[in-house]
Amino acid sequence: MIVVAGEALIDLVPQGRGALAGLKPALGGGPYNTAVALGRLGSPTAFCSRTSHDAFGEALLDGLRQAGVDVSAVQRGAEPTTLAVATIDGNGSAAYSFYVEGTADRLFSAPDRLSESVRAVSFGTCSLVLEPGATAYEGLMRTASAQGVFTVLDPNIRAGLIPDADAYRARFKSWLPSVSLVKLSEEDALWLGGTPREWLSAGPSAVVITQGGDGLTAFTRDGAVHSVPGEAVDVVDTIGAGDTVNAALLHGLSAWDALSPEALTELGAEGWTRLLRFAARAAAITCSRAGAEPPYASELDDL
Repeated sequence: MIVVAGEALIDLVPQGRGALAGLKPALGGGPYNTAVALGRLGSPTAFCSRTSHDAFGEALLDGLRQAGVDVSAVQRGAEPTTLAVATIDGNGSAAYSFYVEGTADRLFSAPDRLSESVRAVSFGTCSLVLEPGATAYEGLMRTASAQGVFTVLDPNIRAGLIPDADAYRARFKSWLPSVSLVKLSEEDALWLGGTPREWLSAGPSAVVITQGGDGLTAFTRDGAVHSVPGEAVDVVDTIGAGDTVNAALLHGLSAWDALSPEALTELGAEGWTRLLRFAARAAAITCSRAGAEPPYASELDDL
């Protein structure tokens, strides 16, 4: 079982150009998108979060169930669902304004221990920024690592939500000893101000950086670097593309029984190339359609 821990929210996506364009609600949140993508790819997946009892919260849970994701660990609350208003630029890239005060996902409480069936846990995005939930998710990350569970971190920086950039950068570094694999965008890497080699020296076995249409690059602890180009596609928008990469990496590693720090370095050039190409293709399909609509297994070549 792969567990995805983090927020589920509603993206309000503009249906046209201009400040007063109509907004269409869409199911979202980086961890949520990752869980849906994993479910669609066929990996046994559970979602670990806290959602509202409101209509948006019910819709979010329905979306997970439809993707085959186990929602039995999702906590519920009377507080409203977090909203993220998207702005899409001419290249299809999305920026967000968040409405997060008093929302349900911020009040997540971490379990004391993970089930022995859990093989990996994925973390990231707003859930590691907004307190008091951020401390709870951080605690779960450390618990998973202490149990020997494979951990994935995608910081997915939302700078507008981070009141103290230097404090967040220090906190990011403090997570690295508890992380097996870091995945982040080129923009996130620039914002954080470090390098893959620095991060690898702190604990992870691999760092994967997404470079938009230019592809993906993996850096491993043994000093190797593996790159693949992006897949050519007519981009509608990039919502959920990075989350799809997370899911594709986890799905591939799970399929190969490679969810361990040692296995990451043993993949070699051929294994990393196959894995990164699979992730690039999955992300391209997501970019080819509006909103976070990751592919199903039937739309991709067999790993």
